[in-house]
Amino acid sequence: MKKVLTAALLMTAPFMANAGADFVKGDKTFAGEAELGATLTTGNTDTSSYKGRLSLKHELGDWENQYLLEGLYKEDTGEVTAKRYLAGAQGNYKMTDRSYLFANANYEVDPFTGYDYTVSGAAGYGHRLYDTSKTFLDVEIGPGYIYQRLDSEQALLEGTDSNDSVVAHGVINFETEITETSKFQQRFVADYGDKLDARSETSLTANIIGALAMKFAIIVRYNSEPLDDKKSTDTETNMTLLYSF
Repeated sequence: MKKVLTAALLMTAPFMANAGADFVKGDKTFAGEAELGATLTTGNTDTSSYKGRLSLKHELGDWENQYLLEGLYKEDTGEVTAKRYLAGAQGNYKMTDRSYLFANANYEVDPFTGYDYTVSGAAGYGHRLYDTSKTFLDVEIGPGYIYQRLDSEQALLEGTDSNDSVVAHGVINFETEITETSKFQQRFVADYGDKLDARSETSLTANIIGALAMKFAIIVRYNSEPLDDKKSTDTETNMTLLYSF
């Protein structure tokens, strides 16, 4: 496990202090978005749901960096029904206006999948297939690696305490401005090795006032070979407030 973490850190370390042109709009070299959403009900049913997300962009010369922190927590009548935390980073080196090399690393905790945590990383080639003032389409492809630590119950059932696999990593990222105050985004990420792990996020963002906006998102996660008694598909629907800075 130490080797996995070391490899992930080495993969992203060169990108932490650097970042690329046009990545952050305007003359700034740093930008970010913070999201927060919550739902509370009391009375005959006591439920609570919290969703938070912080994404950052940093550019410097030919380097582009992205950082992500994300959390989801839900309770229903005192019982935890969902808990997921994610931390990730990616660095892009621009070779041309449309082509770049990338490397990323992610750490995710989601005990409801039967894994204590998942560490993943990938590196490869990215290209902007379509680019206008309002719309872009990026694709990325390259080799990657996934390490998953099973919880104690699943470890007994599976006869092993961890799974790991070399994977083919692919990303499709599409964004378009619908109006001056709203935009549509579609992001699809897939890792194919011993199994297929995929994630799709579809979102619509509408500006409210100034830097404050409302975001509606549908997230679908798919695992072609879930652990015992686990489902292959998870869906998540969120309505959050988004602040850009």
